[in-house]
Amino acid sequence: MDRPLEGRVALVAGATRGAGRAIAVELGREGATVYATGRTTRTARSEMGRPETIEETAELVDGAGGTGIAVQVDHLVPDQVKALVERIGAEQGRLDVLVNDVWGGDVYTEFGRRLWEHDLEQGLRMLRLGIDTHVTTSHFALPLMIRRPGALVVEMTDGTTEFNAGYRADVGLFYDLVKTSVQRLAKAQAHELRDHGGAAVAVTPGWLRSEAMLEHFGVSEENWRDAVAKEPHFAISESPALVGRGVAALAADPDAARWTGTTVSSGHLAKVYGLTDTDGSRPDAWRYMSEVQYAGREADTTGYR
Repeated sequence: MDRPLEGRVALVAGATRGAGRAIAVELGREGATVYATGRTTRTARSEMGRPETIEETAELVDGAGGTGIAVQVDHLVPDQVKALVERIGAEQGRLDVLVNDVWGGDVYTEFGRRLWEHDLEQGLRMLRLGIDTHVTTSHFALPLMIRRPGALVVEMTDGTTEFNAGYRADVGLFYDLVKTSVQRLAKAQAHELRDHGGAAVAVTPGWLRSEAMLEHFGVSEENWRDAVAKEPHFAISESPALVGRGVAALAADPDAARWTGTTVSSGHLAKVYGLTDTDGSRPDAWRYMSEVQYAGREADTTGYR
């Protein structure tokens, strides 16, 4: 079986659940050794308060045919991140792929509130969780990555360049600032990696059916369509597997540098690499949200998945 990432080493920072977990699994499916980090383990939970753990993620990577290694890390603590990268260097001697997926700010988002209405402490916490963690991780990881050409940094964001060009008042300033800053981080790292033969890309999933999102609608991945009765536009949603498959294909692409400095969606990656979601569809969520949902049109995914 073709395993294009055999012998490659990846770090998925923020792999406890959602997109991070799916990316870790799909990288493993393609043969990679994947370090899955996060704060929640079987003996400790983060402020998110959710039950998913990094050990479960590592086991799913193993089950997919890769090698999963769970490491509890708070990516806001520089010494912990430094120790993680030193461990990867000592155990593997290389790091080929870094996925900066640390977030955890959903619990602090106050939708629809203006800057002066939003709790300041919680807003600043969002900035630290969504920006500082990424900068800290790249600071320590990049020196190991540039030992070999072909290094790939994936910055996980929310929203395409076009969609985020306007202010997203529905999610508020702090959320908007985090997600647009992450796109800028990809552009900056693309510039700094260029002379070392590396690339950096920002990737956004569409409307993600994460564990928390499914729980919010009271459905599972098996019966997620039942939630459409409550929110018709949920029909465009996608499983985490789609972005996982997209990032894995990107990591396996010998010409991945063509994407460097850009922001690309899971739907576009699926189209370019010939991928589909678990149900065989190929949702184009951001085009749908721009042209249908945010345009005030009646929900209809015809032509969008």
